[in-house]
Amino acid sequence: MTILIILTTVIVSVICFRRPDLLYKLSFNPYRMVRDKEWSRFITHGFVHADMMHLFVNMFTLYSFGRYMEYTFAAWGFPSWQFGEFEGGSWAFTGLYFGGLIASSMHDLFKYKDYAMYNSIGASGAVSAVLFSSFVFNPWGRIYLFALIPVPGIVFGFVYLFYCQYMAKNSRDNINHNAHLWGAVYGLLFPMVLDYRLFFYFISNLLQF
Repeated sequence: MTILIILTTVIVSVICFRRPDLLYKLSFNPYRMVRDKEWSRFITHGFVHADMMHLFVNMFTLYSFGRYMEYTFAAWGFPSWQFGEFEGGSWAFTGLYFGGLIASSMHDLFKYKDYAMYNSIGASGAVSAVLFSSFVFNPWGRIYLFALIPVPGIVFGFVYLFYCQYMAKNSRDNINHNAHLWGAVYGLLFPMVLDYRLFFYFISNLLQF
């Protein structure tokens, strides 16, 4: 499932680099969503990105943590979905990723529903959900910054959120930086909603620093 999402996102994003008209049709535009009921933008905005760096960072993070979450959900016994002979990712991972896209955008839907010119793009909310969901299972796992500097995952996550909130207040790049925060909240809560025992599992692991 992770690889399928990455391939689709890369293809659609690259096409949209040369097609600003298509990028606009797929972007998150609360005004059009509310007025014209274009609810599909909740999902489609996650398949387009501002530039190659934006695309690379999101897809690299998704590749690094998405597969881990698929394996982890499977290990915890969450069922997979199937189409004939093809077995895809678990329902849990599907709900985590696409639910993250929606949940991370709700804040801006209400905030900007009367602003016709507001648009945002990127899978950041869903990727943030996947990243922070991994902390439920392994909060002190090491993330290597620049492939050299080991940082506990949960420490990196909160520094990352601080940076994103700064960018949300100071940038004008059409990237939905607010989505990182709400995606993170969704990602932390989602596994615990699926199985309440994961709350105690998370707290137990968190205290073992």
